[in-house]
Amino acid sequence: MAAVLSTAMTIPMYVDHKRALLRKLSIAACVLVALPLLFGFLGAYGSKLDAFSHFRTYLSILLAVLAIVALVMRAWLAGVVALCFAGAAFATTIAALDLPFSGPPRLKLVAADGTEPVYRLLQINLRFDNPTPEKVLSLIGRVQPDVVTMDEVSPMWARKLKLIKAAYPQQVVCPTRIEIGGAAIISRRPFAKEHPWTCDDRGSFATARVDFGGRVAEIADIHLGWPWPGDQHWQLGRLGSVLKGLDDTTLLSGDYNAVRWSAAVYKVASDGNFKLVPPAGATWLYRRLPVWLRPYLGIEIDHIMVKGDITVHSSRILPDVGSDHAPVLVEFTVAPKPKPSKEPVQTVSATHDEYGPRRHLGRL
Repeated sequence: MAAVLSTAMTIPMYVDHKRALLRKLSIAACVLVALPLLFGFLGAYGSKLDAFSHFRTYLSILLAVLAIVALVMRAWLAGVVALCFAGAAFATTIAALDLPFSGPPRLKLVAADGTEPVYRLLQINLRFDNPTPEKVLSLIGRVQPDVVTMDEVSPMWARKLKLIKAAYPQQVVCPTRIEIGGAAIISRRPFAKEHPWTCDDRGSFATARVDFGGRVAEIADIHLGWPWPGDQHWQLGRLGSVLKGLDDTTLLSGDYNAVRWSAAVYKVASDGNFKLVPPAGATWLYRRLPVWLRPYLGIEIDHIMVKGDITVHSSRILPDVGSDHAPVLVEFTVAPKPKPSKEPVQTVSATHDEYGPRRHLGRL
């Protein structure tokens, strides 16, 4: 009888001990996930911290799940704090909210009014070993963009671009020693006669000054390396002066290998005095996963920025063309050159009165 009573008393104690252990584990799990999520908000203090920002979406969802588990385990304080932090962090990843810590200053899309010609720019990371290059060429033929900015233009792609040189006679393919290739810009529109194009940063940065119906605007393509432990931090340091030297009216597109809210994207926008075009959605997905998962599991690392007399009307993602990056199409207008104002001309005439010669100033 005593043994039965002892066992009956031991079971509740064991259950309480197990619950206490699970409660502590749930709190520890929340802390372990919350720390890297927090580090991502401190990216301005170092590239190692900024590397965590790229996982903000996934970490915030995981933290929310762990917070709910903590609440079930009656770890009330930890659960509530973790759930609030997860919700706030996830909210910064929703482009439509445009919250603090969600990216550089955002450009407002403006509907075309029909008074000025609308141009198209296609941005795409081709993937250096794309097995279906014909899909890319077919897309360009269907969409007929005025300008195409491209990344990972390998020797194979340089040969393919020659096939459309009749339609896009202006081509800048930056040479590089790395296997994946460099940046490139091709255009149906003529290049400016003065300083028509440049290649910088070992071929990862290209510019072309394009004549859009008499108004020259600079088009630039950027391909950043991977975040820490990659060389992205050093690359941004090298490109700082290049970005500051771009024309007053410039459109910058490319593969940043960095999410919108990262310190890397903030730095590019700040150095070049750019505003970010509202994102069209996730642009990259691991190439072995089905393409239909991109809107749900992909990340947004291909961005468009503008400054000066460029008005953007739309930005959207186009169908898959065999790359691990989605093509992005932007429609925009370049403001025409302001007409020179007619300065009033002063005329001087002389008359005589009782005090002698007198000048009269007039305006025409």
